[in-house]
Amino acid sequence: MTTWSVPRRPCRAFGLLLLVILGFLVLRRLDWRGLISPWLRQRQSGLHTKDQNFMLEDSTFWIFGGSVHYFRVPRAYWKDRLLKMKACGLNTLTTYVPWNLHEPQRGTFDFSGNLDLEAFVLLAAETGLWVILRPGPYICSEIDLGGLPSWLLQDSGMRLRTTYKGFIEAVDLYFDHLMSRVVPLQYKHGGPIIAVQVENEYGSYNRDPAYMPRIRRALEDRGIVELLLTSDNKDGLRSGVLDGVLATINLQSLHDLQLLTTFLLNVQGVQPKMVMEYWTGWFDSWGGPHNILDSSEVLKTVSAIIDAGSSINLYMFHGGTNFGFINGAMHFDEYKSDVTSYGSPLPPPPALLPKTAYESLRPALYLSLWDALQYLDKPTNSEKPINMENLPVNNGNGQSFGYTLYETTIDSPGVLSGIVRDRGQVFVNTVSIGFLDYKRKKIIIPLIQGYTMLRILVENCGRVNYGNIDDQRKGLIGNIYLNNSPLKNFRIYSLDMTRSFFQRFTSSAWSLVPEAPVYPAFFLGALPVALSPLDTFMKLEGWQKGVVFINGQNLGRYWNIGPQETLYLPGAWLDQGINQVIVFEEKMAGPMLQFSDAPRLGRSQYLN
Repeated sequence: MTTWSVPRRPCRAFGLLLLVILGFLVLRRLDWRGLISPWLRQRQSGLHTKDQNFMLEDSTFWIFGGSVHYFRVPRAYWKDRLLKMKACGLNTLTTYVPWNLHEPQRGTFDFSGNLDLEAFVLLAAETGLWVILRPGPYICSEIDLGGLPSWLLQDSGMRLRTTYKGFIEAVDLYFDHLMSRVVPLQYKHGGPIIAVQVENEYGSYNRDPAYMPRIRRALEDRGIVELLLTSDNKDGLRSGVLDGVLATINLQSLHDLQLLTTFLLNVQGVQPKMVMEYWTGWFDSWGGPHNILDSSEVLKTVSAIIDAGSSINLYMFHGGTNFGFINGAMHFDEYKSDVTSYGSPLPPPPALLPKTAYESLRPALYLSLWDALQYLDKPTNSEKPINMENLPVNNGNGQSFGYTLYETTIDSPGVLSGIVRDRGQVFVNTVSIGFLDYKRKKIIIPLIQGYTMLRILVENCGRVNYGNIDDQRKGLIGNIYLNNSPLKNFRIYSLDMTRSFFQRFTSSAWSLVPEAPVYPAFFLGALPVALSPLDTFMKLEGWQKGVVFINGQNLGRYWNIGPQETLYLPGAWLDQGINQVIVFEEKMAGPMLQFSDAPRLGRSQYLN
């Protein structure tokens, strides 16, 4: 860019100095308070506590909140969801902030498009809603690794959610960037944020007594001046209380309400009571039942909470969707991966957005995974397997989501064993012979002749978001053994299935769908939309397991074990005209892709 310069003259410099001096003398005589907007002059004490009440300035204030996560709702629908919240009589929006989405690579930040936190908060203000921000760094939220970026796990000694140097330095860098955006949005600066939560349910984790004070200080040192809160369930409330910070509770039953409010009274005296998370539903896991909370039970509990003099936040008001691969998982007695849909909100009075059932489409083109490998980036060659997070990809940040393919050569049959996280489909050349996962830790390699390609396609089904999260590395973990001897010399492909991943497939890579496709495979079709696009739900009857992409947007996983049977397709992601549809199928494709104007099972988007 051309730089223009003007020669400095002594008279000009003297004139500027004189102007500054005169300006200072004049402004000294002004009443500075008159220069401040009367609206801002009224914003002095913000949300605070007085005995058993919340106060907003000098007025008693009840928090009637609802949770909507901007990262789980297409940006084009933010306003619709917030207007419905307002129409239900709620006055406060609560939202988490997912670190793993905002800093996908160390030092590289993304607050654009669907991740534009500032735009979401300002839209809440425009709608007439206050905001309680829950910035973590850990958020749980049934999101991969509880919202922590997977590149943290490249450090073999990493201790998440502690004052461990490698973790806290990463938090500081993230908060430097995040809080510079948040601070101007606070109430005392004219914005809608009236409170900020310190971490999330730390009492249930409780690995480091110095951690919570450190996170509180990190917020305050960066300019957070609004009321600070903690949030814990019955298992962690006793250990989650932080001096000088108002404790709130998370629950679903009336029994828990009595126990927790009594405990809070004993611990922090007479203070306002708040249920930060009243769970209006529960998430589903693949292969499990569909969880439904009876609406009469919701009404009974919400009434009891309010009658007890407590403020409340409905978690969730609108659940949204785990688009892409962002879903989390649970692992107590067994590993359970969360489904693509998220939350079960209360039905709002405003009219629903229109839906439609588009005509079924038959994918016309096909590309087997094995043929696709030639179009991908050069694989990593390694003597031993490397887990996803430590692969030398994405500018040294490893792989966060998707699949990883491991290839090596064997020359004998036998028993294959090893630790696979989370689900590994095993192939001899291109023939699938079964799976390795948490339950199936061994598989028989059949009789082979000569040197043969062994392939293991490993899927990250979602990192655990609650409980023990330090061991959430994905892929092949350590050695993989054949007859108790470690295999060596691997080629490793990162199949993250991002937009750039699919851009590598030129038109000549695709061929007509054969009568007997070789799996896994990608299927390409076109969805014509004649009029203005509307929301719809995709049905994959006859398909087994995979992922769907529409115009480059990852709709998420499908799996015929249920309970979710449809994928939500926002009309905002469709174009009038021809829309590209790509399905990655692991085992067996159905004949058609169908569409419905209503969801089937799964926690679909009841508020759309």
